[in-house]
Amino acid sequence: MMRKSYYQKIAFLGIFLIILFVFQKYTGRAKEDFSNVKFISEKNVTPALTDFDPNTLDEGQWKKLGFSAKQISTILRYKEMVGGKFISREQLKKCYAISPEKYSLLATYILLPETNKETKFSGSKNFASTSLVIHKKFNPDLYSQTDWMKMGFTERQAEAILKYRNYLGGSFISKDKFKECFIISDENYIKLAPYLILPDKTPNHFKNDSENKNTSKSKIQYHPFDPNILDVEGWQRLGFSAGQSKVIVNYRDRNLQGSFKNTEEIRKCFVISSEKFEEIKPYIQFNPTTIVKPAGKKTELRQEKTDFSKIDLNKITFKQLLEFGFDERAAGSLIGFRNKLGGFVNKDQILTTYNIDKELTQKLLSIAFLDSSGVQKYTLSDAPEEWLKNHPYFKYSADKIIFYRISEKNDKKIWKFLKLKPEYETRMRLYIK
Repeated sequence: MMRKSYYQKIAFLGIFLIILFVFQKYTGRAKEDFSNVKFISEKNVTPALTDFDPNTLDEGQWKKLGFSAKQISTILRYKEMVGGKFISREQLKKCYAISPEKYSLLATYILLPETNKETKFSGSKNFASTSLVIHKKFNPDLYSQTDWMKMGFTERQAEAILKYRNYLGGSFISKDKFKECFIISDENYIKLAPYLILPDKTPNHFKNDSENKNTSKSKIQYHPFDPNILDVEGWQRLGFSAGQSKVIVNYRDRNLQGSFKNTEEIRKCFVISSEKFEEIKPYIQFNPTTIVKPAGKKTELRQEKTDFSKIDLNKITFKQLLEFGFDERAAGSLIGFRNKLGGFVNKDQILTTYNIDKELTQKLLSIAFLDSSGVQKYTLSDAPEEWLKNHPYFKYSADKIIFYRISEKNDKKIWKFLKLKPEYETRMRLYIK
């Protein structure tokens, strides 16, 4: 019994020493370096990036850039804190919701000057050297483009000042807000400040006022437009909802066989109220090249078959396409695409139309001819904003073009700034003078 007790004590002592050794090994070892350990995020997918103006992005678009709902909320609050508009990349970079890594990824695609100082001068020598003539105190909210030009600003500078005022909701609000206009250099602001009939500081309730204005009619800035080239987004910019815009486009492309012929046809669309029609009526401008002419009586009575060798593809009608063998969906798509383009420049474009039978279309192209002499073309510096934003080839670069041409009139330089893929630039140049 004594021998057994002795061996039990020895065994217990051995186990105790082993436990003590292991404990000292793991508690006494040096702290390991985890600096090279990388954690895998839940979403490691890089979004497809294109040039963008952070001032125009909504919550959905920020989300597509890879930001969470919480980050987006922070970014939008920060935007309000800095005056409702980001004026430079430097300013945007300071938002703590955008990590240095994320900013580095986005930086080259942001359509803003690099620094706040560059915002003031925007690359144009005239911005800082404008010689102003000021005779008396004035309220800048009441000044027209002509008034600003009489003061000494160039046409483009005056236009940009009005755009900034419209962005604020139709009023400069205060001298502080007026000073933030990137066209107004520090030197010119010092000259203007004593004459401005505006409060010195922005009222505390400015945020609520601007929110109210954003929901009012003053937010919609009407410009002359051709109702036959507007797509769904174009009608939305006129103040219609997404659903209403789709109804208008379908009404035009299907019920009216591709185009409105007069303002009365627009008035009859049931989603356009009488009040709304009266608002947009003064701005409606029809382009003869985008109006689909109705088929003649001979075609309707089928007394004669159409000789398609004598048909211009830029004037072919909905009924003629049906006669050739197209179904209604394909015929509507082809005419709708032609209207948005303002006319085809070459036959290859027609083959890119959605919903068409390629083989049947190729047969039509081999028979009919194409006259592109009536197709409207512009330079990048003089193309109307509405045209840029609605043209299928230009709308994704429209904001960038409009941004660069504020301070640059040379088309060659604007093309260089755009940094487009060769295939995109090639098709855009089809509509450039």
